[in-house]
Amino acid sequence: MKNILITGGSGLVGKRITAHLEAKGHAVAWLSRSPDKYKQKSFSWDVEAMKIDQEAIEWADAVIHLAGEGVADSRWTAKRKQAILESRTHSTQILAEAISKAENKPSSFIAASAVGYYGFNTKNDIITENSPAGDDFLAQVVIAWENESKKLEKQGLRTVMLRIGIVLDESGGALKEMLKPPVAAPLGSGEQWMSWIQIEDLARMFVFAIDNESLSGVFNAVGPKPVTNRTLTQSAAKKINKLFVGVGVPGFLLKIILGEMAQMVLGGNKASSKKIEAAGFQFRYPSIEEALEKTFK
Repeated sequence: MKNILITGGSGLVGKRITAHLEAKGHAVAWLSRSPDKYKQKSFSWDVEAMKIDQEAIEWADAVIHLAGEGVADSRWTAKRKQAILESRTHSTQILAEAISKAENKPSSFIAASAVGYYGFNTKNDIITENSPAGDDFLAQVVIAWENESKKLEKQGLRTVMLRIGIVLDESGGALKEMLKPPVAAPLGSGEQWMSWIQIEDLARMFVFAIDNESLSGVFNAVGPKPVTNRTLTQSAAKKINKLFVGVGVPGFLLKIILGEMAQMVLGGNKASSKKIEAAGFQFRYPSIEEALEKTFK
């Protein structure tokens, strides 16, 4: 049994990871600005104030770092962009500093990252962990985020970074937003690739990273069968009996509504999961049909 400290534990993914870890007998605690708010064992931290309860680090055998402002929560103003970046880099810096001071250091650091590393639109290219980074805003955020995580590796912690794709979950995330309008429709051409992962498989992947102590480095946290935006939207609409209209929402309209953030939905990536599978991870929901069946169960 290990003591696992999670940042962002109260979020959709964090809660699922917590449930999976506890089912395997691990003890889990969250880092939170409001630790008294949750029934879950929690320690205090404040990213803006750059403060953390040092006891949390002394308690932890491993850290799972998920915390960061939602990239699609609101329009990208200059202030919003800064918040998206600093919520990731500053939170990682706090952890690195606290770990450097700890007498009893965690042995493992499992960090969230994103397929946004590769850029908004890599077209039909199959993207591996060795593919080059993009040069747009989100790519620069992920590069900075990963660079901070690498500092934990330099401290001697086994470090794993999971570049997460589109997380399929009924109660939140991209899929819920895609299905909000009265009718479902592709975004832009609808031919852009979407590298998705069912939320249970993602949670299991984090647990896999905790339990497999030979694992280190960067891995794409995506399912093995990416689909186009059109296919995902149509399949999800069919699953919940929602009308699907084949004519895509025009790109120019999305740019008016979303601004620069529209690039996120008009572009896409066809990321490969072969590296994590070669390490021994097995997907329970490898196809979009199986994933949606689980999502809308």
